Amino acid sequence: MTFSIVARSVDGQTWGVAVASKFLAVGSPVPAAVAGIGAIATQADAHVGFKGAALAHIDEGATAEVALDRLLEEDEGREHRQVGIVDVDGGAVTYTGPSCLDWAGGIAERDVAIQGNILAGPGVVPAMKASWDASTGEPDLSRRLLRALRAGDEAGGDRRGRQSAALLVVREGAGYGGRDDVAVDLRVDDHEQPGAELERLLDLNDLYLTASTDEEKVAITPDLRAELEERAGRLGHPDFAAWVGTENFEMRVDDRSSPEWVDEKILEILRSRSEAPA
Repeated sequence: MTFSIVARSVDGQTWGVAVASKFLAVGSPVPAAVAGIGAIATQADAHVGFKGAALAHIDEGATAEVALDRLLEEDEGREHRQVGIVDVDGGAVTYTGPSCLDWAGGIAERDVAIQGNILAGPGVVPAMKASWDASTGEPDLSRRLLRALRAGDEAGGDRRGRQSAALLVVREGAGYGGRDDVAVDLRVDDHEQPGAELERLLDLNDLYLTASTDEEKVAITPDLRAELEERAGRLGHPDFAAWVGTENFEMRVDDRSSPEWVDEKILEILRSRSEAPA
């Protein structure tokens, strides 16, 4: 029912899963990941219990391969399962039960496991792997995963069509405000073009939920501060801080009430929205 990629980043600090399917809300049963431990996709006749069990095995010191062996040893439905796992050290394994519906199969090597079933043909998984290999210079694991997912879709993907997609990425301290490890947790549960919609949501995730880089920060001079207040007023807000709060741009200024810098992206947004009609 599904094609997925499970992977670890080049620097070994981030783990993630991207998945798509002709199945409602595939992001619910398939992916799981824990920073500093690993990631898993369970699909075909998905065994959702595999997610917690596999990550627990790895947390206790098992490799991805050993964790998979333990899961399958205890599972009477193993012939119908499909699983991909990447562990804390980048060890990767994929499994396709002999009773999974054709085309079904996978590829695994260090840092990545790619698998799919009910696919348009045997070219889907290699297309995803080729995309993964070609993007080794991309430091953002989220983008690498979505590019591979897109490559699988363009190669035919799920032969039944499209319905849902999901992206889960974890890294220590990468969550909102640095208070958890969930860097990205996005789902498109029912959509005609779920992959494209997921890419759109990732762009929004980066805008709203990631911190500004030093290169994106614009120092607020007295003149710029006056401009921010004036433009926020044009949009019906009492001050710039109120606009930032209304738009949920708190991650893009250093201090909403008295900011010393503003992100160039939201400065552009504010200027664009506040321009008077011609």
